[in-house]
Amino acid sequence: MRKAAVVLFVIVSIISSCENKKEISSISPVNWNKRTIYNSLSDTLKFGKTYLAVYSQIYNSTEHRTHDLTATISIRNTNLKDTIYIQKADYYNTKGNLIRTYFNKTIYISPLETVEIVIDESDKEGGTGANFVFHWMINPTLNEPLFEAVMISTTGQQGLSFTTQGKKIN
Repeated sequence: MRKAAVVLFVIVSIISSCENKKEISSISPVNWNKRTIYNSLSDTLKFGKTYLAVYSQIYNSTEHRTHDLTATISIRNTNLKDTIYIQKADYYNTKGNLIRTYFNKTIYISPLETVEIVIDESDKEGGTGANFVFHWMINPTLNEPLFEAVMISTTGQQGLSFTTQGKKIN
């Protein structure tokens, strides 16, 4: 009986340690280096910043209980013929502390292309008030980039989802 309890403890410990080391895909979902611009860009480009609210968690029943969410962050080029450039994507937590920078070299997004960042449901670092700040550049005659987040969770037969849109900031 005692040997069985020891074996069970060892098995549970191994499983638990594997779960704790699970890789979070939101840290490296896209090879940003393939999108990096190494040539100098025109001096006539317009610079901007956009804030995007993202919810890694939402409150459930009480302020002491949260529900984890998966978030898909979409970076969209709404222009039909011209490329846009994103210089930086910073992810902050509820307290306003920088969690990670996804890239800090200028990347391109082709006409009508969407690039996504996925925040895993198990990635709770952002909390209930997470957010992104994107730094971007465009030709002054172009549409500004569109930044959206879709948060989703499913449990059993129940599901919830909602969206947020970016807001240009100074």
